[in-house]
Amino acid sequence: MREFVPAAIGERTSDLTRQLLAPNAGPMTLDGTNSYLVAAPGSIGRVVVDPGPVHEGHLAALAAAGRIDLVLITHQHADHSAASVRFAAMTGAPVRALDPAFCVGGDPLRGGEEIHVAGTRIVVIATPGHTADSVCFHLPDDGENGSMLTGDTILGRGTTILGHPDGTLDDYLNSLDVLQGFGPATVLPAHGPVLPDLAAVCDQYLEHRRQRLDQVRAALAELGDDATVAQVTDVVYAQTDASVRFAAEASVQTQLAYLREQPHASR
Repeated sequence: MREFVPAAIGERTSDLTRQLLAPNAGPMTLDGTNSYLVAAPGSIGRVVVDPGPVHEGHLAALAAAGRIDLVLITHQHADHSAASVRFAAMTGAPVRALDPAFCVGGDPLRGGEEIHVAGTRIVVIATPGHTADSVCFHLPDDGENGSMLTGDTILGRGTTILGHPDGTLDDYLNSLDVLQGFGPATVLPAHGPVLPDLAAVCDQYLEHRRQRLDQVRAALAELGDDATVAQVTDVVYAQTDASVRFAAEASVQTQLAYLREQPHASR
């Protein structure tokens, strides 16, 4: 009997990963959600990270890649997790997330947990900030410097939104500090292109957050400490397109909450 060889689905993004773009492009999803297939060379089994929205063609393509042993969710947002129940039914694979509400037939993830599956090591890194349940997945054996599946914690283009009150700036800054410690790992984001150096991206993200906080401080100095979220947004995000205004206001809310809780914070 001939050995089953899984199909080469999606675009090769690193030694251990391939990416399949979901057809859900939009102002908040950029080109769409990147679903990832993770496996060592020669492995029949596959891990899917973020199956994405319920789109039958996209899910069928992921399922055609080979035996799906496990599905991992970076965080609760629907463009990452909505297909979990459907995909579990299609493949029989358990779905694991940090939040038990988004697990299907699998245990909740734990920060620091090391998962051995599809010939790989996957380490769960808790990275709250974008949402409280956000995690990244470290692949330490993926090329010379390893790789990091970052979900929405780090994007391939632009910067992420912190969803107040679930996401907090204090948590997010701490998460960036944690990720920075992984050095020049390849960044495999859930939206946008692959990036070559995780530590360098974290530097850029941290500097961007410092600049935004300075802008919010300046807006409060001009408008007064009782300024509304909308008023501060008008000043700090004056050039923001109306289609993503709600996201800008959410970011302002998280920045104001951070400054009120830590008025003398240096960053």
